[in-house]
Amino acid sequence: MAGLSAATGVPVPTIKYYLREGLLPPGRPLARNQAEYGPAHVRRLKLVRALADYGGLSIAAIAGLVRHLDDPGVSAGELLAEAQPAVAAPQEPGPASGSGAAAERARDQVAALLARRGWEGLADHPSAATLTGVLASLLELGLDDVLEGLDDYAGAAEAAASADVRILGDVTDRERAVEVVALGTLLGDTLIAALRRLAQARLAEDTYQS
Repeated sequence: MAGLSAATGVPVPTIKYYLREGLLPPGRPLARNQAEYGPAHVRRLKLVRALADYGGLSIAAIAGLVRHLDDPGVSAGELLAEAQPAVAAPQEPGPASGSGAAAERARDQVAALLARRGWEGLADHPSAATLTGVLASLLELGLDDVLEGLDDYAGAAEAAASADVRILGDVTDRERAVEVVALGTLLGDTLIAALRRLAQARLAEDTYQS
């Protein structure tokens, strides 16, 4: 275990805790109090640490994800469907999305958008509720023009998602698939936000300083 700690920088007590919680598979027994750990343990330990340190996931959430990862009865598609919402916990819709004219209009607009894009099956996805809450807040502020841009935003999101799928590649490597989805979602959101800010700055120069 000392070697595993040295290879990953994770303290031995933390490794023991992860083993107790089932986040890390046991090593190959060598003696009564000794076990051998290999590259697969190093890789899993790094994934767990990344999810905990950078993803901010609870031990319970990571444990649930790991159980799916280690269950051969869970298909690759089901595994990825589990991984994505685990690291992308939606913001709870605010009070503005619960009732009132703006909230009702937002729900109608989101339902119509899902139908236009062929996303009807995602009506109960947590991100649909987040979208409704954000849209309701914008409508309450009188920013109705956002409705005209919804399909443009959705198109951009589809393009980004297509890039995600290309990067994901072969999902027969289940560990890699979870790594890409989990960490890619966290860092990818930041990446897209940074690129958007750059594009906004450039367009602002062209539009307002010419």
